[in-house]
Amino acid sequence: MATSESTTKRYLPWVVATALFMEQLDSTIVNTGIPSMAASLGVTPLSLKAVVTSYILALAVSIPVSGWLAERYGSRRVFMFAVALFTVSSVLCGLAVNSTMLIAARVPQGIAAAMMMPVGRMVIVRTFSKGELLRAMNFVIIPALLGPLLGPTVGGLIVHWASWREIFFVNVPVGLAALWFASKHMPNYQNDTPRPLDVRGLILFASGAGLLSWLLEVFGEISLSNEMVATLVAVSLGLLAAYGWHAQRVPYPLLRLSLFSTRTFRVGVLGGFVTRLGVGGMPFLLPLLYQLGLGMPVWQSGLLMMPAAMGAMAMKALSGPMLRRFGYRRVLIVNTLLVACAIACYALVDAGTPVVAIVALGLALGLFNSLQFSSMNTMAYADINPEDTAMASTLASTLQQMSMSFGLAFGSLITGYFLQGLSQSDQLAVTASLHHAFIALAVLTVVSSAAFWTLRPEDGESVSKGSVAPT
Repeated sequence: MATSESTTKRYLPWVVATALFMEQLDSTIVNTGIPSMAASLGVTPLSLKAVVTSYILALAVSIPVSGWLAERYGSRRVFMFAVALFTVSSVLCGLAVNSTMLIAARVPQGIAAAMMMPVGRMVIVRTFSKGELLRAMNFVIIPALLGPLLGPTVGGLIVHWASWREIFFVNVPVGLAALWFASKHMPNYQNDTPRPLDVRGLILFASGAGLLSWLLEVFGEISLSNEMVATLVAVSLGLLAAYGWHAQRVPYPLLRLSLFSTRTFRVGVLGGFVTRLGVGGMPFLLPLLYQLGLGMPVWQSGLLMMPAAMGAMAMKALSGPMLRRFGYRRVLIVNTLLVACAIACYALVDAGTPVVAIVALGLALGLFNSLQFSSMNTMAYADINPEDTAMASTLASTLQQMSMSFGLAFGSLITGYFLQGLSQSDQLAVTASLHHAFIALAVLTVVSSAAFWTLRPEDGESVSKGSVAPT
């Protein structure tokens, strides 16, 4: 390690959290600036959809190879390279003189984000003992919760007071700080005998995941026939199935699916995948409810996203004691139902709902989401051997990224289905369709709780019993 073990453990969660917050904030903040970017570059807003899709595609395709890179070249080197690449790409995005340059600069930005997330989580898991893991993960999970909530607000303020270019330039000081701290406090874990890269598996998985992510990202915004969409979905699923078949027949697969034989990892990742389908749609649906359904201005809509972020922060100090007292099984079963109830309660929000009630509901959703994510993410590594942490982190990060993207798409599809072609200027129609979408997401979240019933009361004790409240 670059410094003493105690100093590394003190600062490492902040290093990883800072980089991940930059990545999570950037991935949502860009959407707010699309109209301003289009006007500045002289193109239509729809043509700039590729600014988002190019990033998502690069991210989805690159995550699986991040674990291999860390094993071969060292975690500190890969993490710092990713932060540097993300920062430089942000500058290039801010300096773009046309849409082509902007889209091209977003590709390396997505590749860099794909390396930061799993490598940072892998280093946390390898550095901290099982008993310390919950405390450390409580810090690292916050960016995933705050980014989607704060992105629209911060983006709106930047575009209003400055220009869309500052959306990308704000990453520079954050990236430089993350680089400096990573050079001092990031361990450089490296495998002396790295496994060979599964090129065939990379082609199969990247093609399938990339195609599916692209379809979900642009669904409803491109003129493809139903037959063509069905064909492309079938092709993407066929490629992913082919990867599953391939992974069982090679000694060093890109993603080792045999890790799912570990019950706690399987439940934490696959059960969490379904849970995130419900939770992942909320950052997309809530601004629509506030702005289109309730007629609020953008600034007020953004402020109403803040209570959830505050609740997520407050839960940091509570999750450890709760998991020690009640255990992962009981907490996940009950809390999943509480998350579903909070989502369903938004179906009661209309123009007559007091703002204080909306604030209280947002605070509750933030509390429950934070506990849910911390529990799922830490339990997944409770029984993973140290030598498997890089692979486990890569596999978990890949599925988590896909589930959040699928959640946004699912929420959008449900809303569009219930809107049934009615005008989006009709506040009552939009509100009613969003209410149906909230109920659908809540039901899906309830269904996901079934996975946590398969846990045993003692599962995760190696993580929860030794954890202490974060300082």
